[in-house]
Amino acid sequence: MTTLEGIIAYPITPFTSGADATVDTGALTALVDRLVGEGVHAVAPLGSTGESAYLTEKEFDTVLDTTIAAVAGRVPVVVGVSDLTTANTVRRARRAQTAGASAVMVLPVSYWKLTDREIACHYAAVGAAIDIPVMAYNNPATSGIDMSPELLVSMFDTIDNLTMVKESTGDLSRMQRIAELSEGRLPFYNGSNPLVLEALRAGASGWCTAAPCLRPEPCLALYTAVEDGDLARAQALYAELRPLLEFIVAGGLPTTIKAGLGILGSDVGDPRAPLLPLEPEGRATLARLLSAA
Repeated sequence: MTTLEGIIAYPITPFTSGADATVDTGALTALVDRLVGEGVHAVAPLGSTGESAYLTEKEFDTVLDTTIAAVAGRVPVVVGVSDLTTANTVRRARRAQTAGASAVMVLPVSYWKLTDREIACHYAAVGAAIDIPVMAYNNPATSGIDMSPELLVSMFDTIDNLTMVKESTGDLSRMQRIAELSEGRLPFYNGSNPLVLEALRAGASGWCTAAPCLRPEPCLALYTAVEDGDLARAQALYAELRPLLEFIVAGGLPTTIKAGLGILGSDVGDPRAPLLPLEPEGRATLARLLSAA
């Protein structure tokens, strides 16, 4: 089983321009190569930041193959495989394993609000279809479904390859409850940018974040400072990063990260409708945040 720790970076999905816009594989390769070169500990394509919900299956496979090729085995790759149906989530998970993914990440998304029994069956089906680890992803802000610590630990106990949880509610007590219920056996990862310092201090195994697309160095330094027990340095780094972290979350990660990359000189295209590019006022604020850094 793959052991993940540290900074798990989300790349956006770059698009070409024009009416027939599709995945810009050259821009994606350059971004992923830069993230790995900067020192991130893992790469996690095809999550919310990667606009996976707005991709065709052909585009999904293109992003998957391009990312795996760009990483070239240097760090683990955790592929988001979430879809409305169990059948297509399984298809994506199997495709990710075949392509060389280290693990898959599953967010329970559905038109109908799923019961705990339905969620558990969904994860069990994905776990049974593949041999690589599954990261359960709890983010009710995007999925509309909030998985309790009790449900997550129950699935950990009953699904052999469900070995990790990414918690994005921004509620530190959720992580603490997961640790308590699992007696420390279930690794949890922070997916809430503003909560990162508290989460790492509480024992999170890593930080899942899109922030390294714009500012990799302080993200990595923050994680290292906590690992080294240098809490004064960690607090200073967090204080510096916090305005940017709060801005990118509030404005939506695909929108703000793509705008930030554009400001920094990388043409990665616009978000895909119904998402819209960052408005001029927000772009100016983001430019000031990046310039101040």
